[in-house]
Amino acid sequence: MAKRSKFKYLMIFTWASFITGLSVLILYIYMVSVDFMGLFGPMPSLVVLENPKSEVASELYTSDEVLLGKYFRENRTPVDYDDISPNLINALKATEDSRFEEHSGIDLRGLMRVMIRTGIMRQSNAGGGSTISQQLAKNLFDTRGELYKGRLSSLNSHALNMLIIKTKEWITAVNIERSYTKEEIITMYLNVVDFGSNSFGIKVAAKTFFNTTPDSLDIPQAATLVGLLKAPTTYSPVMNPDNSFGRRNVVIEQMHKYNYLAKTEADSLKQIPLELNYNVENHNKGLATYFRSVVSNYLLAWCRNRGIDLFADGLKIYCTIDSRMQKYAENAMAEHMKMLQGKFFEHWEGRNPWIDDDGKEIKNFIENAAQRTPRFKSLQVKHGDDTKKIYEEMNKPVNMRVFSWEGEKDTLMSPMDSIRYYKHFLHTGFMAMDPASGHIKAWVGGIDHRHFKYDHVKQGRRQPGSTFKPLVYATALDYGYSPCYEMVDAPVSFQTGDENETWTPKNADNKFSGEPYTLRKAMANSVNSITAGLIKKVGPNAVVDMAKRLGIESRLDPVPALCLGVSDVSVYELIGAYSAFVNEGVYTKPFFIARIEDKHGNVLQEFIPETKEAINEETAHLMVHMLKGATQEAGGTALGLHRYGLLGPDNEIGGKTGTSQNASDGWFVGITPKLVGGAWVGGEDRSIHFRTMEMGQGARMAMPIWAGFMQKVYEDESLEVKRQKFPQPSKPLSVEVDCKKFKEKNEEDEEDEDDYEIDGYDLDGFRD
Repeated sequence: MAKRSKFKYLMIFTWASFITGLSVLILYIYMVSVDFMGLFGPMPSLVVLENPKSEVASELYTSDEVLLGKYFRENRTPVDYDDISPNLINALKATEDSRFEEHSGIDLRGLMRVMIRTGIMRQSNAGGGSTISQQLAKNLFDTRGELYKGRLSSLNSHALNMLIIKTKEWITAVNIERSYTKEEIITMYLNVVDFGSNSFGIKVAAKTFFNTTPDSLDIPQAATLVGLLKAPTTYSPVMNPDNSFGRRNVVIEQMHKYNYLAKTEADSLKQIPLELNYNVENHNKGLATYFRSVVSNYLLAWCRNRGIDLFADGLKIYCTIDSRMQKYAENAMAEHMKMLQGKFFEHWEGRNPWIDDDGKEIKNFIENAAQRTPRFKSLQVKHGDDTKKIYEEMNKPVNMRVFSWEGEKDTLMSPMDSIRYYKHFLHTGFMAMDPASGHIKAWVGGIDHRHFKYDHVKQGRRQPGSTFKPLVYATALDYGYSPCYEMVDAPVSFQTGDENETWTPKNADNKFSGEPYTLRKAMANSVNSITAGLIKKVGPNAVVDMAKRLGIESRLDPVPALCLGVSDVSVYELIGAYSAFVNEGVYTKPFFIARIEDKHGNVLQEFIPETKEAINEETAHLMVHMLKGATQEAGGTALGLHRYGLLGPDNEIGGKTGTSQNASDGWFVGITPKLVGGAWVGGEDRSIHFRTMEMGQGARMAMPIWAGFMQKVYEDESLEVKRQKFPQPSKPLSVEVDCKKFKEKNEEDEEDEDDYEIDGYDLDGFRD
């Protein structure tokens, strides 16, 4: 009887304990799920569960749908289940969750195994027992972050906090399993997980480590990536290849254990060495690096005005750049600038290239440049006004990687020497656009974006020299002058602010022939005296007005010297202005984004070109005729294009070279019926240049970039830009362009006009 009573009480106690424990567990789970009194912190809501958010990189595509680059904090691009290799899915399940298809978010068998091994058998490598669904809950909702902490977290009890966190992840995992299919869960997991090397999600990881796509991963590659999930740094195939190799083989062994691989195949695969094709995406690599930076500034403002996160919301931005033309532009730039830089080094061998107007080296040039650097300013914070100590540190050699045209070089160099080294380099900016649509097709902002961030297409402004002259001629034609109108190559003087002084621009050869020139031939030969005579007739203010109509937004000084291109402009502005000549007088503002979509493909905005009628159609056709003179008239400054095979009876090209004072800036702008482009070349500082005009002229410094680009464009049959002639005007011109007939019909005397008074202006005469 006593034994029965004891057994009865034992059973009652056992059941009471069980029911009490179960009740406490249920009550605890309920309290966690509802965040009772704010003790445990909130749970992801059903709305959040059904609309999970993770940072998705925004992608920039070319007009021919080639991925140019991404904008991201976490480099992540999602893929669909069908785009993932079965090798990867099998490796993941075998290693991280062998019973994935059987459980409903919590693997009780696996959890008990871990508890037994860690609690009873004291094994340190028993694993965490987390299912893929639980890991997804942790990665997708940041359950361990500040957002989900409750008041109990202030107790700073690690065991209590981990219990609460794990409970939340169990509950969230179960809710995930109720809301999504197994395929959807494994796809979401592989899209959000961190593989290291700033690779979030399987698409980016496959590209980063193997330069492939998720659907093409073989078994060793898949096993390597799954191996990373345990600890991305510890098992990185780049930083710790031995660890990665061992971990990869553990994954392969797991695949054999769970019957995804036969033993012989597994043993064979484990012998294969690690084979990587490693390349981390960044903004200094790939096509159009300068362009991508320029676009990012625009996009940041666009997104800010709409409450969009450029780096997380997965926008699809389709720009106007053509990947083929961009590649040809970058190749043409690199080929020419490498050669030109070699000549520049030879030209200045044994001397420094920073010189004043008298050809003497500028004193303290490097010291002054150093004071503008971030390094110098940081040392000022450290040492105050003690410049001696600052320069002592600036002159200490340090390990650095520097740019060269033979590739980056690791070297030991002081910061002062690196400034001195980099000041020897010439820089460039190139842009090409469709004159009708305004679409920018190629944009090269400099020679190397990693080492030289400054963009020379739109950010930089330099003296255009003679490439500004067509705007003076356009003003004259708009006033009714004919391309056949003749002016004599003779000195033209302007009175300065001082009544006793005059300014008389010189020709390139410092001579005046006294011969008559038609306006077309004068522009083709870049005769300064004729351009000066024209601005004297039409007035500087009229030229400024013409430039503004043609899209020049930079400040232009309304002085006679404007005719020789003394006011700074950008490549972007000048190409836009020339494009109006080709586009029958309609100025179309150059632009670079066609449309923006959200991550679901919904169009957020389509961009429409800004247009205005700048000049009448007749003047535009006359200007095309004038610009063709550079490749058709005797002595034309662009006749050198013949050696590139660009000129011929089946093809018409117009253009204009330009060289600023002392050859500080070399320019060329070329026009074709479908494409207008141009280049600038010069030193970082205006005092850095060739010593002779022969070497520093635009025809040698800049024109080869445009020519090399057009060669490649014409050779590509997939492009719409073909060799062709310019279209004829839609109606007969009111101005005669056959100069023989013009001379027979019109004999006009040159008009005498009063000199324009201007403030004092000192300018050496060379312009090309």
